[in-house]
Amino acid sequence: MSVPLTLDDVPPATTVKVAQVLAGADYGGAESFYLRLLEALSQHPELHQKAFVRPTDERQQRLDAAGIESDFFRFGNALHWQDRRQFLKALKNFEPDVVLTWMNRASGLTPRGPYKLVSRLGHYYNLKYYRHADYWIGITKGICDHLIAGGMPAKRIFHIPNFADETPVTPVERSQFDTPADAPLLLAAGRLHKNKGFDVLLEALADLPGFYLWLAGDGPEKSRLHRQAKKLQLQQRIRFLGWRRDVTALMCSADMFICPSRHEGLGSIVLEAWAHGCPIVAANSQGPGELIQSGKDGTLVPIDDSGALAKAIKRLHSNPQLRQELACTARTRYFREFSQAAVSQQYLDCFRSLSSHNSFSANSFSPNSVSHSRLNQSSRPGSVTANPHPSTL
Repeated sequence: MSVPLTLDDVPPATTVKVAQVLAGADYGGAESFYLRLLEALSQHPELHQKAFVRPTDERQQRLDAAGIESDFFRFGNALHWQDRRQFLKALKNFEPDVVLTWMNRASGLTPRGPYKLVSRLGHYYNLKYYRHADYWIGITKGICDHLIAGGMPAKRIFHIPNFADETPVTPVERSQFDTPADAPLLLAAGRLHKNKGFDVLLEALADLPGFYLWLAGDGPEKSRLHRQAKKLQLQQRIRFLGWRRDVTALMCSADMFICPSRHEGLGSIVLEAWAHGCPIVAANSQGPGELIQSGKDGTLVPIDDSGALAKAIKRLHSNPQLRQELACTARTRYFREFSQAAVSQQYLDCFRSLSSHNSFSANSFSPNSVSHSRLNQSSRPGSVTANPHPSTL
């Protein structure tokens, strides 16, 4: 039986060394949150972080500005053996207490060692890349259930969500994208991939005369979405913005944010909308379905139902008071449960506790932090079934 652990067990002056390993793309949701989390944790002097990551100019500039030590690697395939050897040598020389790996490639390339190896999952990934870890972090309860159903022991799984970019922003002028100031304006953002359901949003837009759409993102579905917009005669009312680093400023310009995803891990973009007061309509996919209390802090519609999506958008547009109420409730909830301060503290507490105890159970961690008891009641070893594709409302 494990003994409940409190932060009093961790010497306050202890410096914890954490290696943050990401082998992701130049941009993306996980890549953006990686930088936000490292920057937030850099404000805690008791934590010594080092970034092991693929190089981009923005990453290097932001890591340097935050005073975060970094090493850059290609993280290529098996042919890049010399790069991998250099990565493992640098990791060994850093002598970390904890190594946190992000996504498949970094997790698969990082071996166990004289440290606590923690893998963070932001989606329902193939678990073959993660089985060798000592502990796991799931950013939603559903992902934690997915880990347990895959055979990972519940006592070694933490539930820690993401937080949004809380930097105050100035709304983008609508005229910048040739959009009438008085037109109803929808915003959607993310990788242009089939899982994001942007094709469903375009179908809904066809049933919303007079509405404009800003679609921020890039990806493999770009050409197909352009063809669909042309087929539906939406060229005059849709703006393909490409990948943007100012999505929160775009949110402050839009009347509502739309998340039509078929599959979505946490739906960090939901948190962005909440933090910046933008009312949201989302398909009831995994993450948004877990986060949003429909009718209280957002609106959920069935997946792949363009008619229901268009109907929900019309309803919100016709009721400005409801939009304001949903946005205010969501913003209050965000800063109570998902703020940068709250989430970064959970990570800090987790690292400090892991580094201070040879045998540690996630469900004996201090209350109201990353306790596994926050998972669904079905989240028990041997009785859990993963639900990566929940039924629609």
